[in-house]
Amino acid sequence: MQNEFEGRTEQEAIDKAIRELGLDRDAFDVEIVEREKKGLFRKGSVRIRVYYGDDRASDEEAAEEESSSCMDRNPDPQNDSERKILEFLDTLIMKMGYSGKSSISFRRDSKIGINIESEDSSIIIGRKGKNLDAIQLIANVYAGNLDPDIKVVIDSENYRMRHEEQIIRNAYRTAEQVRRTGRSKLLDPMNPFERRLVHTALNDFDGVETKSEGDGLYKQVRILPRNS
Repeated sequence: MQNEFEGRTEQEAIDKAIRELGLDRDAFDVEIVEREKKGLFRKGSVRIRVYYGDDRASDEEAAEEESSSCMDRNPDPQNDSERKILEFLDTLIMKMGYSGKSSISFRRDSKIGINIESEDSSIIIGRKGKNLDAIQLIANVYAGNLDPDIKVVIDSENYRMRHEEQIIRNAYRTAEQVRRTGRSKLLDPMNPFERRLVHTALNDFDGVETKSEGDGLYKQVRILPRNS
């Protein structure tokens, strides 16, 4: 669930959310929706959107790191659902006009990772992973019809790991620029998982803070000097 609150400062709006929702601060996520600067005839104000309950859980689950100590990496399908999902993906790739072979890369609880090996991996991944995300979405719709508890993560050529590393490197590089110049910078639009990577990476970065801006699934992260 989500609600919006307004205050003269960000902290005042957060305090209002805590009082009205009856939640602890660590029980919800905050997004800055609008920040109105103080002027000659107007008071400054900040409007925030808070995410809690199911909305917050979905973001946290998307950003959950896979721990190798509790993963099953047997590449062979262990049940009928896994076998059908692999067959579905192989058929999907074939109908897209490309060759490819799917295999299990990890299992964790009800989440399974699937790797697609293909000579056309660059096309399957697509620009900024858009094709891979689309394939993952379709695979999850199909998997949900087999078992509503199954969640599928699709990868190819370790794209997701390389992409995450690139996002974090860019976040550090931009944060250095912001700290040096004292001017905020906006990163490219990112999905909730990618934004959380940036927020987490820069959480302890001295001299800067991060805020999400925009509407919809793909928002931008603004890196700005702390206390500006």
